[in-house]
Amino acid sequence: MKVHKAKRVEITIEAVMERRLTEALERVDVTGFTILPVSGGSGRSGKWSREGQVSSAAGMINVVCIIRPERLNTLLDAAFDILDRHIGVVNVTDCEVLRAERF
Repeated sequence: MKVHKAKRVEITIEAVMERRLTEALERVDVTGFTILPVSGGSGRSGKWSREGQVSSAAGMINVVCIIRPERLNTLLDAAFDILDRHIGVVNVTDCEVLRAERF
């Protein structure tokens, strides 16, 4: 079976920024993404956990996108406009997909 090169972008950001981030992605025609809750972690500010939060909005989410390599910079520019002023981490990895027409 033939595989095609793609990029997997994971953006971890405060849950309250979900709508702003997804709208920014959609404005640059990134319409395929998955949003996952983040239950906890540790970073520059120390350890944190979703448990004990007053609301789920105080937590973090992970937005995962798989895109064609030539679209990467457009996605990153849109995401950075949101992340520049907020807590967030972006990582990009190479991946392969089976159905390139979907990305």
